[in-house]
Amino acid sequence: MEAERRKEIIATQKPKIPWANEPTMGSYYGEEEFEAVRREMERCNHPHIGFHAHNDTALEFEEKFAEWCGAQHAISVNGAGSGLDMAVMALDLQPGDEVIVPAINFKAAGLSVLGQGGTVVWCEVDERTFQADPEDIARRITSKTRAIYPVHMNGMAAPIDEYLEIANEHPHPRHGPLKVIGDAARSCGARLKGSPVGSWEWICVFSFHTMKNMTTLGEGGMVVTQDADVAAKLRKIRGFGGDVWGTNYKMTNVQAAVGLAQLERIDEMLEQRRTVAAQRDELLAGIPEIELPYCPEDRWHTYYLYTCLVPEEWAGEKRDEIMRIMAEEFEIPCVVANPPCYYSNEFLNRHTDHSDLPRSEMLGKRLFCVPIHPLISSEDNEYICAALWEAVERVR
Repeated sequence: MEAERRKEIIATQKPKIPWANEPTMGSYYGEEEFEAVRREMERCNHPHIGFHAHNDTALEFEEKFAEWCGAQHAISVNGAGSGLDMAVMALDLQPGDEVIVPAINFKAAGLSVLGQGGTVVWCEVDERTFQADPEDIARRITSKTRAIYPVHMNGMAAPIDEYLEIANEHPHPRHGPLKVIGDAARSCGARLKGSPVGSWEWICVFSFHTMKNMTTLGEGGMVVTQDADVAAKLRKIRGFGGDVWGTNYKMTNVQAAVGLAQLERIDEMLEQRRTVAAQRDELLAGIPEIELPYCPEDRWHTYYLYTCLVPEEWAGEKRDEIMRIMAEEFEIPCVVANPPCYYSNEFLNRHTDHSDLPRSEMLGKRLFCVPIHPLISSEDNEYICAALWEAVERVR
């Protein structure tokens, strides 16, 4: 992008919407969602019906979501954090059991392992995709390893097929092949080799939090599995148990009604995200010192976040200066998503060994994410890109 054109854009095209570094509403609602809420409230507002969480609306949402993501079973929950806890509960971890978790991550996965008495073993991620590195996973497996727990990071599918191969090659001495649990909180709709996330893993967890690719009134999530016995156990855990421990992790039926409406538009919203990302790739092509998001040919990226890297020599201070200029001078805040998560959570810091993660330590100082949303206009996208060009030139 030429300097004169950048200056013109910055002077005349300041966005009318104050785009946040990670927009608080990640999808958008139309009349369909508003009508779904009213219809469900009116339908349930009777003494003989009520707002029971397991009504026909919730069951329909589960069935349609399972079909959409290629899973045999889907269990709606009140949030992805609850879903991740449930997934680890299904492992029945014993003291000393280990679960391999990528260090470049949100805190929830590691916390769910510690919450069930397991040992978190952090692994490195690939420097271009930010997905858990299969070679590093294999290196960290021991006779105590029970599961591989990757995150589908920032909108891209992780190489689950490679993890499954590793899981079969390194069976636990008592439990057999390792389990692969996917955290798809940020990657609803992402695909690997044409198949959606959720169709590969033993268990996969999705988030419908307000910031995510699709949302259900602020909170909500879905746990999917191919295993009928696991699905039955997860439903017990969600609803106060029985022959297993349980509590209340249920999603409300009004949220499920909104989920059904969102499921009708999710493919459109993902295509809009991809259109914004493609235009941005063109506008930022050739920008010195910035490595743009990389997507392997076998993936279909949803661009929940638009993740960039500065070179190692710019790690830390210069990366932070770019972000400062973007936020303070151009009103475009960026976010580091995510540094090694033991830095963002004191409990993880104190209760995990993070002494051997040089790649993650460096990536945490190099990466930053530029705001993206399905409703970002071409003009706003131009402004954001012009601002990044200017910030880089000033730091250089």
